[in-house]
This record gives sequence, structure tokens and C-alpha cells, in this order.
Amino acid sequence: MAIGGGDERRSGAIAIGFSLAAAFGWATYYPLVLAVSPGTSSSAIIVLPFAFGGLAYAVVAFAEGHGAELGRIWFDPEAYVRTALILGTQLAILASTYLTGPVDASLLALIGDVVVTPIVAASLLGRYRRNLGTPLFGLGLLLSLAGGALAILAGGRLGAVPRAGWLAVVFMPIAVGFYFVLSARAGERRAYSAIVAQSMIAAAIGGVVLAPLLPGGLAGIGHVASWPLGVLVVTGLTSFCLAPLLYFRAIERVGLVFPPMLMTGIPFFTLLLSAVFLGQVPPPLAILGVPVAAAGGVVAVHAYRRGAASPGTPRGSSGG
Repeated sequence: MAIGGGDERRSGAIAIGFSLAAAFGWATYYPLVLAVSPGTSSSAIIVLPFAFGGLAYAVVAFAEGHGAELGRIWFDPEAYVRTALILGTQLAILASTYLTGPVDASLLALIGDVVVTPIVAASLLGRYRRNLGTPLFGLGLLLSLAGGALAILAGGRLGAVPRAGWLAVVFMPIAVGFYFVLSARAGERRAYSAIVAQSMIAAAIGGVVLAPLLPGGLAGIGHVASWPLGVLVVTGLTSFCLAPLLYFRAIERVGLVFPPMLMTGIPFFTLLLSAVFLGQVPPPLAILGVPVAAAGGVVAVHAYRRGAASPGTPRGSSGG
């Protein structure tokens, strides 16, 4: 849909607010996880936020009258593809956070939002191609990639990533893009609250199945001190419930491409939260990469909005 004029402008403003609030919610994950990591098993850090977030999301689904639909989704084979993607994404995010630091991990997720999501949307859904196939949009993608690469390389932590760790570094942005595109496609026929609730709950179950392969194992899930447990509850409610809830509300209003571009807020919020609560400040050159990546997102948003407002743009090519 075109963003501008009357109700569309108001809807666009609401979508911007929802998207930035979602970005903040996701940004809290990185410093919160690092804050509780000493003494808390990886198996608990993976499973418990999914469990708390999934249960909270299920409450939303039932409150919206989509409880029956939530039950039906469990019989949809594609639901388990989404589950595998979101669980794999979270494993990769956790590994990337440990290996490269919170800011670099958030920049990798940003590349998934700003670069991978629109490309996958154009390829799988056949939409947005007119909006995305412009030099200005391409410039935005290149800036985001360049800024993310600058920040990550200047941080100097990639050299310490073991060979197996590169699987997580490369997989994470790809999985982010595919999960949101497949969820958006499912949202054309089902309620987002039911879709995401099922993904989160199934991912928690999948995390329990995989727990013996993770540090801490099954026992680690049930042995969490009270303070870290409280932090994981908050993480589940913010990063695993509230953030995706607001994100998909924004997608419902303005389509699939515009909200991911505003995830440029994630590395900004992560940088701020990490500095304040963890005392972790990247080198100046790495910090410079964050606004460059964000500028790429802004340029891409501008290019997308110009395309969406173009009189020659087919109605279905830019809406969600």
C-alpha cells in the first residue's frame, strides 16, 4: 500500500512506532542473555524464553478468538518449517552473541531484516519487485551490508570465531529472512497470533529435544537461579512475545518490506544497552559502522516508499 495521505499516513506512522518498539524489544535480548550467561546453561537460555514467550503469545491468540486456529496449525506441515527456522535462528543468535558480541550479532540480524527479507519476499511471493528493483533501493542494501561489515570487522572478533562457528554467523541472517517471509505468507490465510504462538511453543519443545546436545543438557533447564530465571521470563515476554507481536501488527498495516527496514534500530538500541548495562563499548570504527548500516536502511525505506507511492505500481505489489 502507498504510505501517504489520510488514513494511510496514520497507518504508516503507527507501523513505524510498532516497528521501532519491536526493534527495542529484540535489542534487549543480547545484553540480557550475556548478563545471565555466567552460571546459566545454554539449554535454559534457549528453551525458557521460547516457553514463556509462546505461552504469552498463546494467551493473545485465545484472547483474539483464534484458539481453534492455533490448534489447527499443529497439523500444517509448513508450521514445522517455520519452527525449524525460528529455533535454528535462535541457536545461531545465541552462538553469534557469544562468538562476536551483542552489537555484531544484532548487525547480522539486521542484515537478515534489511537485505535477506525483501529479496526472499520478492523471490517467493513475487511481490515488491517494482519497489525493490531500483538503484536507490540497491544502494540502501549495499550501505546496510557495508555498515554491518565495517562494524563487525572493526570489532576484531571474527578472527576468533572457530570454523564451526561460521555456520551460525552465516545461517542467522538467512534464517531470519525466511522465517518472517514464510510467516507473512501464512498470515494471508491465518491469524499471526496463532502462527507465532505455535512457532514459539513448538520451538520450546524442539529445544527440549535438542537440550542433551547443548551445554547444561536437560538438567540445566530445571536448575536456574531465581534472578536469571526472572531475566529469562522478561526476555520471553519482550523479545519472544511483545516484539514479534508489534512487528507483525506493523506488517498487517503496511506490508512485508517496510517494517524490516526499521529494524535498523536494533543495533543502535543494542549498542546503548550493552554500554549501559554491560560496560561493553566497541572500537570507534565499529561504532561508526552502526549508523552507516542504519543509513542504508533509511535509504532503502525511502526507495520503497517512493516505489509504493508511484502511480504505476500495481496495488498488490507493495501491500501485505
